[in-house]
Amino acid sequence: MSKVLDERQLRIWAGAEALAAGRGGRELVARATHLSRTTVLLGMKDARAKKPPADLVKVRRSGAGPKRIQERQPGIMKALDALVDPVTRGDPESPLRWTCKSTRALAAELQAQGFTVSQHKVGELLGELGYSLQATKKMLEGAAHPERDAQFRYINAEAAAFQARGQPVV
Repeated sequence: MSKVLDERQLRIWAGAEALAAGRGGRELVARATHLSRTTVLLGMKDARAKKPPADLVKVRRSGAGPKRIQERQPGIMKALDALVDPVTRGDPESPLRWTCKSTRALAAELQAQGFTVSQHKVGELLGELGYSLQATKKMLEGAAHPERDAQFRYINAEAAAFQARGQPVV
């Protein structure tokens, strides 16, 4: 239902279901829908109301909801990109990029830099940066040269130096 109803409609529907279920309905509906018990309780209150809410246009109070992590922690996107860019994998001609670092490891590195972030949020932020989260599996990217990582770091450093001088990198 969450794909076809807005927040208010979903809340009222969940509240009506909880009322129909009777005793323990709030907990039952909260578990089944993954909504908070408070949300279901507010839905029950709205469903019991004799008249509809005065403001039917707004779904959410103005300013409600959490602020985006980029607003709460400025610089987190830049720090994350700096962590994954040197070890980015994939065909340079392809828009699909991925990193060999796990979201858990990236979250730990960001936390060491003073950011408060979970591995799940790191996954979302990587998606915003254009990275694709892939399942763990063996990838054949070519011969496994013992100094392959060092080669990628050197190439990345050279590319960054050229870009800093305003020169193109191919």
